[in-house]
Amino acid sequence: MKKKLRSVVKSGFAVFALAFLATSCSTDEGSVFDSPIDTGDESTIATLVINENDGSNDILVAEASGEVGTTVPGRIIYTSTKNQKRLYITQNISGSGEMPFNNFNIEGKDLKKALKGDGSVDLDGDTQKAIDFTFELPVPDIDNGEIVYQFWTTTGKGDFRDPTKRKALGVGTITVKVGNGTNPTANVREFTDIKLYAPAEDGSTETFFSLLNGSAYRIDKGPEYRAFWDFGYYYGASGDSADDKASFASTATYNDVFPFDVEGLEADATEENAATETLNNFYLELSSKTAADFDAITLSGDLNNISKPNFEKTTNLNVGDVIEFVDEYDKKGLIKITEIKAGYGTKDYIVFDVKIQP
Repeated sequence: MKKKLRSVVKSGFAVFALAFLATSCSTDEGSVFDSPIDTGDESTIATLVINENDGSNDILVAEASGEVGTTVPGRIIYTSTKNQKRLYITQNISGSGEMPFNNFNIEGKDLKKALKGDGSVDLDGDTQKAIDFTFELPVPDIDNGEIVYQFWTTTGKGDFRDPTKRKALGVGTITVKVGNGTNPTANVREFTDIKLYAPAEDGSTETFFSLLNGSAYRIDKGPEYRAFWDFGYYYGASGDSADDKASFASTATYNDVFPFDVEGLEADATEENAATETLNNFYLELSSKTAADFDAITLSGDLNNISKPNFEKTTNLNVGDVIEFVDEYDKKGLIKITEIKAGYGTKDYIVFDVKIQP
């Protein structure tokens, strides 16, 4: 049983148009997705093949050359002994870092039926052991470099930054080369004027931050987004930590500073994969660098000398402080505090800038 869906993914410089064919359907509603596009000569299609039953013909890496303003056809054929429930797709333009594709414009179908909350593709995975997706990759406006697309499937909720989490099949990689295929020197990724609020016990505040996409998140939106969160903000707490003042703590250790469980931070028994859910560690400490040092950093290599701190929280922060960090995925970076509205109330906040390796 096939149903039709058209998807257009927009991220940075690129628009990623996907058309999907699901080779098995679990119900009349199916797994979706459009018939394969007509790409002409199949020998020109960058194709990934992964067959868990027989890996003799597997193709994990494919390449294509592209010119700005054109599209490059591609295809993934994944056959698993396990039920594939989600498809994760990332894109890396010119070495600027893997970013998720999660902004689909879908015609004729309910977006919620096509995507999970974290932006992965819902494969309707009761019996989804074989998938065959055909797509086009538009070439972004760059002079030289590589656009790298990664594809993997999972048996449940995965993680855009950790393909091993509940992996079914993958990772397959399609690389589109533009010009001479050489990426420029990598710059840091920058996020500015990030505002986090002191937490409410009911989880209704934007208190957690994601280095994946530079977004702040409400705690009570946890089930689909916890893998995005890296650290949270609080102002004091109670008991021994009452004098902490403005503070950051990793997602994994955040609850430790409170006499209560912050609602929505940790999984409950009703959630998918609750028993094996994990929270991100995040290692940080106050740096000897100044705000001027922070401002002067432009290249990823400028952050190489940061060593992994031993701590997962830092307290008594002040405007002008610079914090060194290494995240769960070994990316190094700096945080600069630019504003603090002191207090425990849910309208009290901290504002900061971030520079991190791509």
